[in-house]
Amino acid sequence: MVQEGYYEHGGNIYAAARLMGEKVGQFLDFSANINPFGLPVSVRKSLLDGIDDVVNYPDAEAWALKEAISRHYGVPIEEITVGNGAVELLYVLCHAVRPQRVMVAAPTFSEYERAARAAKADVCYLPLSPDEGFALPVANIISALPFIDMVFVGNPNNPTGTVLTAAELEPLLYAAAKKNVAVVVDESFIDFLFNDDIYTCRTLLARYPNLVVLHSLTKFYAIPGLRLGFALTAPRLAAIMHASKDPWNVNALAQAAGVAALQDKEYRSKSRQYVAAAKKALYDGLAQIPGLKPFPPAVNFILVDVAGTGMTAAALRKAMMEEHVLIRDCSNYPGLTPYYVRVAVRKEEENNQLLRILATVCGGRND
Repeated sequence: MVQEGYYEHGGNIYAAARLMGEKVGQFLDFSANINPFGLPVSVRKSLLDGIDDVVNYPDAEAWALKEAISRHYGVPIEEITVGNGAVELLYVLCHAVRPQRVMVAAPTFSEYERAARAAKADVCYLPLSPDEGFALPVANIISALPFIDMVFVGNPNNPTGTVLTAAELEPLLYAAAKKNVAVVVDESFIDFLFNDDIYTCRTLLARYPNLVVLHSLTKFYAIPGLRLGFALTAPRLAAIMHASKDPWNVNALAQAAGVAALQDKEYRSKSRQYVAAAKKALYDGLAQIPGLKPFPPAVNFILVDVAGTGMTAAALRKAMMEEHVLIRDCSNYPGLTPYYVRVAVRKEEENNQLLRILATVCGGRND
């Protein structure tokens, strides 16, 4: 039986600094899945150029941002709802739709469950098996459709790093449409994939009005402090969500940053090329450390079973923090034992430093 989790996230570098009595800049943060190239130069310029706009209310329609999203992702403007991060839109969606019974994978991003429970929905878990690489059992979801009215699918899934193609997900969308079940596909990490057109469900929106596609710009464009995301839905639901949210939920600087980011082809290409190579190198390095069992990553983070070290995830996290390295203890994910951690892909020299410290802390060696 999967136990209900508690809600805590990676990326809380400020709490770590307070706990250790150190400055934020003294830590290497592998707990947050953010693009290692950091803030794009184009986005930095847009923030500086737009600073005087903060004396005005932001555009409540975020029209320029919606136009940029529409152009970049090839979706109609009337399908777009922008948010203060994709997480805000989870809550807006659940409060607007008011599902009664929601299915989430275990493990997956905790805010799906939290948003559903905040809207008074019951939540049931779909266990993912480590023996099967945490693959999403689409057939099992289809079998459960008569008993639910909403299901969340992380694609790629956090923290497991697994991904399905749109063709693999379409049978679920078809069956769910027949049962009037909403399928929420979170594509927050999909920009890290080269051939994302194979994996994205955004091209299926016109065919399946029960489909909701969530997207974050935070991860790929390294702007978690700004908060920016969007949802793609049938136009009628987009109108309802727009009316349900704070009218000025995306500030002027975030809107400008989003427009600049989506126009930056060089940053996008460079990031995809680097992550594709770096995730493999980091995976291979982790696999060489005795006691660690990494799972193959689709994008910029890797789930690791540390049971073979004899340490719990909490103990390993504490030991790494003492070395000024932050990793994600995944103990609070429903569906995972206390022996899983997650690490993000960073710059090559930082990844190598992580491997050296892990090898020492775990009592192994990194040749």
